[in-house]
Amino acid sequence: MDFNYSEEQEAVRQLAAQICGDRSTHERLKQVEAEAGDEGPIDRDLWRELAGAGLLGIHLDEDFGGAGLDFVAACLVVEAVGRTAAYVPVVETMVYGALPIARFGTDAQRKTWLTGVASGDTILTAAMAELVGEVILPGGAEPATTATAQADGSWLLTGTKACVPAALVADAMLVPATCQAADGAVTGVGVFIVDTAAEGLSLTPQTTTTGRPEAVAELAGVHVGADRLLGDGADGAEVITAITEYATTALCVQEAGVCASALELTAEYTKTRVQFDKPIATFQAVGQRAADAYVDTEAIRLTAWQAASRLASGLPAASEVAVAKYWAAEGGQRVVHAASHLHGGVGVDRDYPLHRYFLLTRQIELTLGGANESLRRLGRMLADDPV
Repeated sequence: MDFNYSEEQEAVRQLAAQICGDRSTHERLKQVEAEAGDEGPIDRDLWRELAGAGLLGIHLDEDFGGAGLDFVAACLVVEAVGRTAAYVPVVETMVYGALPIARFGTDAQRKTWLTGVASGDTILTAAMAELVGEVILPGGAEPATTATAQADGSWLLTGTKACVPAALVADAMLVPATCQAADGAVTGVGVFIVDTAAEGLSLTPQTTTTGRPEAVAELAGVHVGADRLLGDGADGAEVITAITEYATTALCVQEAGVCASALELTAEYTKTRVQFDKPIATFQAVGQRAADAYVDTEAIRLTAWQAASRLASGLPAASEVAVAKYWAAEGGQRVVHAASHLHGGVGVDRDYPLHRYFLLTRQIELTLGGANESLRRLGRMLADDPV
């Protein structure tokens, strides 16, 4: 598989790296954290600059203000954000929200939502996980949330979603639901575009140790029009699968950026930290630990880009996505733990940038299924098709 970037993709990579590197510095991140409100930290200045550079709509059609490039180009923006641990909802807006609308939405839905994404005026997300009692269930093809059809073609949505990323700053969210008739008979699965200010929708912050809050979204009879069902006869299960695969892959690419920066910090620190009159990088045990972290970082990067490349080419990628998420979850934890250990006490100092990569790795690990869930998915695939 050819991992070389096209001329356009290389330009995207360089531009995204320059903007994020210049704007999302350690001091700027500390300022954003200090000024954060109830919705959590978000760097609106960086968000506007990414939009102004055309990067938020890089993967969208030119008719909607985009550049008409592919999913790989979008992931290059995501990787740059991961490298700087920037507080901007690029995965949520560009991938969770915009990609499914671009692929499955009607012309009216695309025009309504994608133009705002490209301009930076609209923030989107998707509510994939379910809260059933006190148990959080990952999103699947049979959502516990229901959408009851009304006589006029509209829908009433009822259910509780959990761990909705960027919900507190989003303008709308994609909500998978089991569709049913007035008598309760199940008629299929659909994905609905729901305004976060809709009557009957309440958002409760879920505090996380990462500093990037999620939300519980309770839908108590939220009324949405027929035009809010994503697509015109689109297969709801296919939409859910697409959201999961694209978003999981984007998270893995983000983790590749996170680990690369954590490793760079570690390399620089161990070269300058002196013990017994020698840089600790010259110690065998330190070198071995750093080498293992490098191998893990490369595995995360390669498997993530393999999945992204297949999705961008329209090829089946279920197994590649599962492999990438396993490495991002399992390998990512090894990388940031190694980085923290080799830094010693400095690694947990909030005045030093490494802690952000550690916390972001934890959030990425647990989003849309961790390492064990990825292995279970791979096992099911092998059992179904051992060849």
